[in-house]
Amino acid sequence: MKHNKYKILTYGCQMNESDSMRMGTQLEQLGFKECSSMEQADIILLNTCCVRESAENKIYGKIGEIKHLKQDNPEIIFGVVGCMAQKEGEKLFKRAPHIDFVLGTNKIHELNNVINEIKMSRHHLTELAPSDGGTPEEVLPPDRGDLSVWVPITYGCNNFCTYCIVPYVRGREHSRPMQAVIDEVKNYSKNGVKEITLLGQNVNSYGKDLVNVDFADLLYNLDKIDGIERIRYMTSHPRDLNDKVIDTIKNSRHVCTHFHLPVQHGSDRILKAMNRGYTIEYYRELVEKVRTAVPDCSLTTDIIVGFPGETEEDFSQMLNFIKDIRYDAAYTFLYSKRSGTPAATMDNQVAEDVKKQRLNKLMSVQNNISLSINETFVGKCVEVMVEGPSRTDANVYTGRTSTNKIVLWQKEGQEKQGDLLTVKITHPQTWILKGEAQYDKQ
Repeated sequence: MKHNKYKILTYGCQMNESDSMRMGTQLEQLGFKECSSMEQADIILLNTCCVRESAENKIYGKIGEIKHLKQDNPEIIFGVVGCMAQKEGEKLFKRAPHIDFVLGTNKIHELNNVINEIKMSRHHLTELAPSDGGTPEEVLPPDRGDLSVWVPITYGCNNFCTYCIVPYVRGREHSRPMQAVIDEVKNYSKNGVKEITLLGQNVNSYGKDLVNVDFADLLYNLDKIDGIERIRYMTSHPRDLNDKVIDTIKNSRHVCTHFHLPVQHGSDRILKAMNRGYTIEYYRELVEKVRTAVPDCSLTTDIIVGFPGETEEDFSQMLNFIKDIRYDAAYTFLYSKRSGTPAATMDNQVAEDVKKQRLNKLMSVQNNISLSINETFVGKCVEVMVEGPSRTDANVYTGRTSTNKIVLWQKEGQEKQGDLLTVKITHPQTWILKGEAQYDKQ
């Protein structure tokens, strides 16, 4: 091949981003270099998501674009990988014969073997993960001098929320061995990484398939690694956040005090229909435990609006619930049918216009709460990790607090990416805090 270049287009969640980095490692082992556009590439990979049908439609559009590239250059190797690949399998070849191979979830370690076989045979190849998922073989991402990296700790999910496709395409939950995670993070620390984010569909259930190991133990051991200044994690399931984890975070040096607890709804009736496994009362008590143990923490959540059967009463309960809890921020979503999930066939699907009206009400309430909370920071000093210049002004720098709040300030000193800096907040907004760097306090 002339150029030995590859391009990976990634759709979906942070786990997919992590998988793409690990696939890049393998391609570089074969002598390929990453390029900036599909037109330059000899290998094109689409790392796919299928959480929403709109995501699938977008991916099919991109598959169509690549057909034209293949017509101009039949030597291009084109693969579809990830969740949509796992879900659709060989059906993808029928719809798009120009695809060379389909690689399912937890099969990324097979990438180089598949590429070599494609080069020799040019036949369609399919490698899918078994239905029980399994932990993929260890493949580390390349060292790119990043400040922050994602570190998978679990694969798959056992929760089977009725709206979610993930357990069907990622398989049952499996934990990485704790020592493998520790070794990976130690290696990052040696290479200058300052912040890690642990990834899993439910990080709180880490270790349930291991012996005498749990999420709190993992956090405790990672907290001891020199050089790692911040440890984040996502996503937490409220049902599995226990006292041991809360206590470990409270007493840690580097585990961030940002608790993302996806409640998904404020009505017990809807939570039961979602198969979430907890009640609103349980969730309230959990929040009280967290805020008692870590008073300066931030709390964020995910909320789905318009789940099948959601009534005005259910929605009213949800509005009252978020007014009571007072989240720092909420990531709100319109319910979207996902074929293959129980919720897609439930009765009483909510009309789209009703969903949108409710979502607008919810966002208005939450935005007021977020602004009100941020206004309490006026005059306070916060510690941020410097991420670098903002996207719009090279003289305005940005960073995040341990509580995951974005802070902007006018750069006047010599701070560089990865530094910890004190910023005094002067202008709070709904989504960000603006302030003045306190260079004399460094």
